[in-house]
Amino acid sequence: MKAGLSDAERMARIRLARSESVGPATFRDLLTHLPSAVEALEALPDLARRGKRHGNLRIASEADITREIKALAAKGASLIVFGDADYPPLLASLDPPPPVFCAMGDLTLLSKKSFAIVGSRNASAAGTKLAGILARDLGQEDFVIVSGLARGIDAAAHRASVSTGTIAVLGGGIDIVYPEENADLQNEIGKSGLLIAEMPLGTQPRANLFPRRNRLISGLSLGVVVVEAALRSGSLITARYALEQGRDVFAVPGSPLDPRSGGANSLIKQGAALIENAGDILAGIDMPTVRRLLEPPPPDYIPPTDKIHDIDESVRSRVLTALGPTPMLKDEIIRETGLSAAKVSAVLIELALANRIERGIGDRISLIPDV
Repeated sequence: MKAGLSDAERMARIRLARSESVGPATFRDLLTHLPSAVEALEALPDLARRGKRHGNLRIASEADITREIKALAAKGASLIVFGDADYPPLLASLDPPPPVFCAMGDLTLLSKKSFAIVGSRNASAAGTKLAGILARDLGQEDFVIVSGLARGIDAAAHRASVSTGTIAVLGGGIDIVYPEENADLQNEIGKSGLLIAEMPLGTQPRANLFPRRNRLISGLSLGVVVVEAALRSGSLITARYALEQGRDVFAVPGSPLDPRSGGANSLIKQGAALIENAGDILAGIDMPTVRRLLEPPPPDYIPPTDKIHDIDESVRSRVLTALGPTPMLKDEIIRETGLSAAKVSAVLIELALANRIERGIGDRISLIPDV
């Protein structure tokens, strides 16, 4: 752990991340407004009450976290917490960064330059072959290959890079094998590569969790290449996250007659770099961006001058009036209300803890209708 992150603060951050209604954005906002996770934990019940939560907020206990840590250790895994020395700089540069994730395998891979290869589960033979070639060649250039351990393109990229370094980001718990056909591959990566999962042990993969997995895939990487992807593919969500995160996006062109190429071809039309081999990727990487992303992140969030407990009912009312069922960015809420960013963030914390808002892709915020 880095200097300044005490055992008590580290435990508090894990508890905060594992508490009900505290997602990455709310975790970030709490640490922005309060001096420590210890104080944030103490403030949770009152903040939820201010947001007019119905029922008690479940706050993870030290016993809960101790059990999780012991269960992970029994499987040869551990928790990496935002603020730890081995928390990867690329993830720390995200807004918001994942508060905590599970890791099993070679943690040194987190400090190396990495590149994501993603694509169709129902991939063609040519697509899987090319994914393997790209992964092998980038691995020989000392890039760690990141993907999502799905069948098809993901699995081909992992298999070709196990010997040079690969990271598999899972959609469920680190102990859950999915898909079953990749059980041997997942086991091999856990021994000689690295498995990571944002979800706790025992979490079954669900459709609503895969966007978070995709965000980690792009967040860990200097760039993303899409080999094959349909127009409504999860790989395009990964590419979208990459663009929001300031990463490079590349795509392999395909036949317009093959629906598996529709997404990649669409990305190229929108400005993604067309690539045919690893040399094209290496030539297209934005080196100034690479250097910036690999620099050590700022030590922590800096609390604003507006205090979280100074929010009055009129401020809450203005934010609630601006919100609706259509997702909107926080900057749009700030412009609509004329309030400071700190005040808007403080109200959003209360509403999130009260389960009155939903924070979606790109931290787009929508109001959950009253039932």
